[in-house]
Amino acid sequence: MSIPVLYEDNHVLAVVKPPGILSQEDDTGDPDMLTLLKQDLKERHQKPGNVFLGLVHRLDRTVGGVMVFAKTSKAASRLSESVRSRNFGKTYVCVVQGAPAPQRARLTHYIRKDSRLNQVKVFDKPAAEAKEAVLDYETAAASGRYSLVAVKLHTGRPHQIRAQMARIGCPLVGDLKYGAKPVAGISDIALWSTSVSVPHPVTKEWIIFRSIPSGSNAWDWWTAEQLETASALTLGKSERTS
Repeated sequence: MSIPVLYEDNHVLAVVKPPGILSQEDDTGDPDMLTLLKQDLKERHQKPGNVFLGLVHRLDRTVGGVMVFAKTSKAASRLSESVRSRNFGKTYVCVVQGAPAPQRARLTHYIRKDSRLNQVKVFDKPAAEAKEAVLDYETAAASGRYSLVAVKLHTGRPHQIRAQMARIGCPLVGDLKYGAKPVAGISDIALWSTSVSVPHPVTKEWIIFRSIPSGSNAWDWWTAEQLETASALTLGKSERTS
């Protein structure tokens, strides 16, 4: 499987995850990014023995786009700390049913995960065992019953974008779990990781990796210019999370 590499040095590996691939191995035994990339590094760099690669963050199986991995244990520790301290920017684009109102806003909810159902419940106010979930969104384009929306995450909760957009009445296209209506020919959830920005674990330089949605799914409903515009929206002067 060909996985596009956006950036690689001795400490960091940034790639474009194809939709449908797990972030890491689970009980299904299906292909996962961590295993595939370790094998790729072993072959490309002719490394003997096991190859280290640290998982810094995850994307849902059906989501494509930018993922960043650590190539050393020190880089893994420092990048993971950036995630914990919210010094780790993440932006996405998605296609939703309906038109978010207003066109641009910050959403704050509280999310509680049900591991048994692999689903989350969203509350408008603090609730037992629920964690705060914050994102900014901006509508980049609209066409009939659907909207192309840019999203900037401020927290990294499970299924956060999917659940919060559904909460305001705009579920992601293809996301039947959170109330989207079936669309003929759409099998994957219309969500793409367009950028990850983080301090380099060694040089401390702020680095940004970008990817524009590709493939079929709901992305071919929009022009290349619309997808480029949506992917470039940073929802603020800085890509850093607050």
